[in-house]
Parts: sequence; C-alpha cells; structure tokens
Amino acid sequence: MYVRKLEDIKGTDRDINWGNGKSYRLLIESDGIGYSICHTVVKARTVSLLQYQNHLEACYCIAGEGEVEDMSGNVFPIRPGDLYVLDQHDRHYLRGGRNADLVLLSVFNPPLKGMERHDLTESGASTY
Repeated sequence: MYVRKLEDIKGTDRDINWGNGKSYRLLIESDGIGYSICHTVVKARTVSLLQYQNHLEACYCIAGEGEVEDMSGNVFPIRPGDLYVLDQHDRHYLRGGRNADLVLLSVFNPPLKGMERHDLTESGASTY
C-alpha cells in the first residue's frame, strides 16, 4: 500500500501540460495497477477535439463546469457529480466552462505510460 498526494506530483514528470489544461498522472503503467488515474484540469473557455484510439476513458467531474460533445452534435453539460464514459474510442469535443475550469478524475484502460501529450494543432482529433 502507498499514498500519493496531488501536491507531490505537481512539478514532477507526472505533471503534464496537455495543451488546454493539466493532467496530473496519479497512477500510470509503471505503477503496475492495470489502469491509470489522472487529476485532469481543462482550462475555462478552451475547446479540444480528442479521440483515444488506444484507451477507454471514464471521467468523473469533481469541480467546475464544462461540456462534452459527441460527433452527432449532442452536447452534455458536465458538473460535479457527473460521469461521462468514452467506451467506443469516441471522438469528442471537450470544453472547459465559460467561467470556470473543468476538473475531472480520469481513468484510462489500458494505463497511460505517463508522458502522453495531446497535439491540438492537428487538423483532426488529438489522440494517443
């Protein structure tokens, strides 16, 4: 057993600027648990087109506000206590709130290696 604190990750190689926010990689592949857990911050007033081709992801909102939009144009507001699941490697838009960052607990399966970063300059969805 061990305890890992968010404050201990900040400023380390597990503190990842992914373009429109931060991902604090609490658990990664080398931890040997079989999944990843990230404390994810999506900056207010940002839009990211994302698709995880190699991972399934579930995100639980712990603070702030934002929304996720599927490729059919369905928009789902996300607030504390809401969970969204990308169970089909879904391409989606992730938006930070108008007035607040969106803060998520993100779970990836299989686990992230830890250094993955989005490329939000691509014409398509950023993926890893």
